[in-house]
Formats: sequence, C-alpha cells, structure tokens
Amino acid sequence: MKPERIPDWAAALLIVSVVWLGSASQAAELSHAKDGSGVYGYKDTPKLPWCDYLVHDCDRPAPKRIQVGPAPEPSAPPSDALVLFDGKDLSKWQPTDCKLVDGCIEAVGNLTSKESFGDCQIHLEWLAPADFKGPWYNQGNNGVFLMGLYEIQIFDSWNEKIYPDGQAAAIYGQTPPLVNATRPPGQWQSYDIVFTAPVFAGGKLVKPARVTMFHNGLLVHLNEEVRGETGHRILPEYKRKVSQGPLVLSGHDCPVRFRDIWVRPL
Repeated sequence: MKPERIPDWAAALLIVSVVWLGSASQAAELSHAKDGSGVYGYKDTPKLPWCDYLVHDCDRPAPKRIQVGPAPEPSAPPSDALVLFDGKDLSKWQPTDCKLVDGCIEAVGNLTSKESFGDCQIHLEWLAPADFKGPWYNQGNNGVFLMGLYEIQIFDSWNEKIYPDGQAAAIYGQTPPLVNATRPPGQWQSYDIVFTAPVFAGGKLVKPARVTMFHNGLLVHLNEEVRGETGHRILPEYKRKVSQGPLVLSGHDCPVRFRDIWVRPL
C-alpha cells in the first residue's frame, strides 16, 4: 500500500518542531545583552539580511513595555466569522491531545484547524499559566502558525527577557513587535491579526506574506513583511509555494489556554 503523502503544512510544522527541539536538546549556549538589560539570546546564529541583527540576537533592542490594563470580557464574534472555538467542543479542529478545561482549550500539543485559509482576519485569546514551573524556553510558550508555516509567538514576555524576535507577538525569528503589550501570566491576552498570504507564480515568490497585528489592543505590526517559513536559529525562506493552509496552535510543553477563536476569510 502506497503511504499517504504528508501535507505541506504538516511537513513544515514537523521541521520546525524538529529544529526547535533539536536545538534545545543540543543546549546551544545562551548569551546576554551587552547593555546589561538581562535580555538573553544567541550570538552564533546567521545575520538577518534585511537588518543589522542576528537571528535571536540578544543585543537587538527590546520593545518598550506598555501597560495595557485588565483584559475585557470576550465579545461576540462578527456575523461573517468562522468560529473555530466557542468554548463548547473541538469539532472545527483535527484530532488532538488538547483538552477542554473550564470552557477553554488547554494546550498539551498541537492544534490544527480542519479548514485552510489564505488572506484572513484572526482573533484569539490566550492565557499563560501563573507560577509555571519549567525551563525558560517553555514559559508560556506556544505559537500561532499562519497557514501552518509562519509563526506569531506566544510567550510569557512579562517575566522572561527572551531575545526580541522570540518574545510574545514577534514574527518568530524575524521581527519583534513594535511594543511589548504583554499582561502577566494568569491574565487573558488577545491577538487580532490581519494576514495576507504570499503569492507565487511559476514556482517563484511574487508577493511575500504580510501581517498587521494588535496585541491587547495595541498595534504591534503594521503591514510587516513575513520573510519566510518559521525556524529556530536559522534564516527564514519560502520553501513551500502555497497560498493557503490551516491555522495551527503549536504547543511547547506548557498548558497555555485558549478561548474565543474566530477567522474571517478576506
């Protein structure tokens, strides 16, 4: 029997997971910022071609922290939105080990939508556990993979001084958010993302993906270019010539919770 072909998004996520877990297990040596800020990262990674910094550079300026106040109660989704999670069941998602707890999704692994999306508006709310006991790289760690390929980071950036291109709301490994709008662990956070998918013609990239995004109501990316698929300690590039893919929430051994998830295809 001929084995079933792994979808592009699944292969990409598998590669990202292998790279991330492999790098973590190899215990790459952390460095700390020269300015004494306590930001940690790496100095043995490739230089990003579009700026003066390395991938996960500890000396890249950290976004300014902005106080955003308490989280509001969830609001009703727009009438034209596809509701992926309303607190009742996981019927819009592929089979998963994630659990329903108190009307929320508790991530204990990856969660992949059954539907695929290209250009779209995404809303979701997430909560990192308070007093989580674990290594630095799992502190509130999860991720929103647009099309299963391009990650918007979820992380405890209230406490942790991780490299700026890996903090909450960063386009992971590429671009930090304009500001750090993170609330403390144990409080709900919101992401509102407007995503335009990459365009390919004849096997070549014609238009890169772009992201405009609000974190807890504050603008953190404005029509920001996505430079390629997400990786850890490597340069991004467009390997898969696709313009649609599922929404994937990528767990990292931390019980991050989710609620109020909806998508408006554009």
